[in-house]
Amino acid sequence: AAGEKGTPQVDPLAYALATVGGKWKLRILLALSAKKGRRYGDVKRDVPEITDMMLSQSLKELTADGLVERTQYQEIPPRVEYAITAKGREVLPAIDALIKWANKRLEER
Repeated sequence: AAGEKGTPQVDPLAYALATVGGKWKLRILLALSAKKGRRYGDVKRDVPEITDMMLSQSLKELTADGLVERTQYQEIPPRVEYAITAKGREVLPAIDALIKWANKRLEER
């Protein structure tokens, strides 16, 4: 465990920001939470400002971190679907809290 002899202490906030920080990852997780088995184009429509390169990179990183699952179907033409994992769903309450916080701040302006 972190903090034991020889194991460096990991800052939880730094870990969270490295995993889901940035401009796009929380939006992608929210888009994937709307429905199981979303295709790339579905996510792109839900996050329209994102570039193809950023969406592709973010999906790869979220998949590598276990927050998103990528399923490739052996069809002609090939079909790939993305789904939020149980680990990814654990982030949703934090996203909801951020949205509520932002709405409150925006109402005060």
